[in-house]
Amino acid sequence: MSFDAERIRRDFPVLQQTVHGKPLAFLDTAASAQKPQCVIDAVSELYRRDYANVHRGVYELSLRATRALDDARERIARFLGAADPREIVFVRNATEAINLVARSLGDSRFGPGDEIVLSEMEHHSNIVPWQMLCERRGCVLRVAPIDDRGALRLDALDGLLSPRTRLVALSHVSNVLGTVNPIDRIAALCRARGALLCVDGAQAAPHLSVDVQALGCDFYAISGHKLYGPSGIGVLWARAELLESMPPFLGGGGMIASVHFEKTTYAGIPARFEAGTPDIAGAVGLAAAVAYVERIGMDAIARHEHALGDYAAQALAAVPGLRVFGTAPGKAAVFSFELEGVHPHDVGTILDAEGVAVRAGHHCAQPLMERFGVPAMVRASFALYNTRADVDALVRGLARVREVFA
Repeated sequence: MSFDAERIRRDFPVLQQTVHGKPLAFLDTAASAQKPQCVIDAVSELYRRDYANVHRGVYELSLRATRALDDARERIARFLGAADPREIVFVRNATEAINLVARSLGDSRFGPGDEIVLSEMEHHSNIVPWQMLCERRGCVLRVAPIDDRGALRLDALDGLLSPRTRLVALSHVSNVLGTVNPIDRIAALCRARGALLCVDGAQAAPHLSVDVQALGCDFYAISGHKLYGPSGIGVLWARAELLESMPPFLGGGGMIASVHFEKTTYAGIPARFEAGTPDIAGAVGLAAAVAYVERIGMDAIARHEHALGDYAAQALAAVPGLRVFGTAPGKAAVFSFELEGVHPHDVGTILDAEGVAVRAGHHCAQPLMERFGVPAMVRASFALYNTRADVDALVRGLARVREVFA
């Protein structure tokens, strides 16, 4: 079946509206994706018919909810190519997943002088947790540079790796530049130096086929809300042997084997890292979102978005005074730009009046803004429900911006 973006668009109720009297062109999926009706229905149905707390309940509703949670874990494990559903830890978002690694692994294994390597393109959620770890444990943070296209300089990254490098933390896809990093090649570099690799996959999982075993990384973090699922749910994947060697992140109910005032013993994985009542509905909704994109096909989604990105690149290149940041080959359909003489927030405000929703600001990547010498950028990000009409609306809106500031 051929890819039909117009048909797919009809699956998303929020897109069936006008904004300021104009058809909505939603170009902010990199911040958070809209939700298809099947995800909304899955969450609603759980609360309407099957909701109860999970685990240990012996009555029917609890058994149904527990099965739904277990099924969600298994589906997401298959989606990410995990070897075992126990490698899937439910968290709130990719940010919490990265903090879990920094706290559990970092606090228990890293010490003074140990090095953590990041890149200049990282989101704050893949910078701040490692800075905090360095402050706690005396580790050293090192930063791999990018070139002017926004591509990671692999030679420089390799040069930073040393016998003291304990972990490399990189985004799979940049939320600002759209750069797609060659994780499999980077994983090989890390293995050769005995370093672990933690990947922020929040921007990759909605748009690319992800197989964590083929990538060769050690940790992979995603956020459900960027993958057409609910907000407040995310996943940390990690190799089972690593998770089994790591201490708990939080303490409480659900993560224990037994509790006595003299001593507590902890549950096995993944329960050890899932203290308290989980976001049952969030996991069910995320599983429904995964099923939705799998029905369409991740390869088909990637082809559609790549073609749309090519169309957008050509259209934006014709806009006078517009500079796009991030032109690495094979980039994702994310376009961050500045319009000469106009503040990004003004661009975003005028585009909103034209029915075009974009993001304006530093995009939780202030070091990257400093790298390119700007305080902020406008970002238009595309997804499976976007069409050429959305690109055309963006270009018309930018013409309106230029009229206002002429």
